[in-house]
Amino acid sequence: MPLISNHSGYLYEAGCDEAGRGCLAGPVFAAAVILPQDFHHSLLNDSKQLSEPHRIQLRKIIEKEALAFSVAQMDNEDIDKYNILWASVRTMHLALDGLNTSIDHILVDGHKFIPYKNVSHTCMIKGDARFMSIAAASILAKTYRDEYMVKLSQECPEFLWDKNKGYPTSDHRQAIQKHGVTPYHRRSFKLFPDIKPPELFERS
Repeated sequence: MPLISNHSGYLYEAGCDEAGRGCLAGPVFAAAVILPQDFHHSLLNDSKQLSEPHRIQLRKIIEKEALAFSVAQMDNEDIDKYNILWASVRTMHLALDGLNTSIDHILVDGHKFIPYKNVSHTCMIKGDARFMSIAAASILAKTYRDEYMVKLSQECPEFLWDKNKGYPTSDHRQAIQKHGVTPYHRRSFKLFPDIKPPELFERS
């Protein structure tokens, strides 16, 4: 089914999505994107359905063609402090703050959102596979976060974040058990199986 360009009919409708919500380490990222009403690209889809080269290709097109876009992040300490759901929504708010234009309506992927200022919003389950602006936001959030985790992997190469991007893969969990917890891990998440965790990871 092809994605729909617009939900509300307003010109400045911002699509919002996040990336990294289920990760064990690193920030959560969110993006807000306002696309032209006549925007179309045959590859555009939920970022999880796309290959990495296609995501990179689409990111360049989205950043060039969007009426406005913004990407924001919230680190693991705030995720632990406030919980991942609140942090994800708050990061979407930060992305909306970064748009350089007014907003008529907000389209949000998922079913939870806190009202943003006085702007109307609509939550859409699997919205990133239904609406172009949400799909575009998912691509920006995903590609920006992946870049961040690749850079962070240079500091902590044992955890293979350049490959797993902080998600709970078996290699990532094994590295946590072997090397301990870094300052970038989310302490409120279940990092270990039912065993006593090692001491804080420290680089010599």
